[in-house]
Amino acid sequence: MRRLEGRQALVTGAATGIGRATAELFARHGARVVAFGFGGALLDELANGIGGRAVHGDVTQQADIDAALNACDGQLDIVVNAAGIITPDRPETITDEVWAKTFAVNVTGTMMVCRAALPLLQRRGGAVVNVASVAAFNASPDSASYAASKAAVVSYTRSLAYAGGPYGVRANAVAPGWVRTPMSEYEMQLAAETNNTTPEIEFAATAARIALGRMAQPEE
Repeated sequence: MRRLEGRQALVTGAATGIGRATAELFARHGARVVAFGFGGALLDELANGIGGRAVHGDVTQQADIDAALNACDGQLDIVVNAAGIITPDRPETITDEVWAKTFAVNVTGTMMVCRAALPLLQRRGGAVVNVASVAAFNASPDSASYAASKAAVVSYTRSLAYAGGPYGVRANAVAPGWVRTPMSEYEMQLAAETNNTTPEIEFAATAARIALGRMAQPEE
């Protein structure tokens, strides 16, 4: 069943991970997809594979956001903000640069895309999904800036939902736990270096703490 036939979707962070899986799912359900973000050839490969359009750019740059919206050709029904970064850090050693960069991409970028997209979304009563993280509610000492930024995404999305509601625009945040993505592979590599193990050992240790005994796949 092609539930999104005739709909236009904008997905940020679409080259890999949750963003890529989301773009592919939307396309299978009939949506036209604009895939926005970094990723180079990976982003182009995705767009070609789903019959969508790739817009290479930075969610923190207004000109790039405008280019992505222009690619929607005046129609926008769905925005998914999946672009995000993580740099493991601790409260006692966090740097201004890491904090600022993490918030710039994860929070400010999400806000800027939503702000720019709202006029188009209001025309058709569209929907926004912002990808937060379980870290917003269950932080660790090793992800201070990331967890704080994802908590901010949750709070911002609540404000957006109230503001968009009178125009028929719905806004929700999802808070995934561990997902097997390039971001989690990066985290496991760092953990392995710290613990003198291997990434697969760290993956197994993490999976053992999850109720299902495994990480989710991006498609889930």
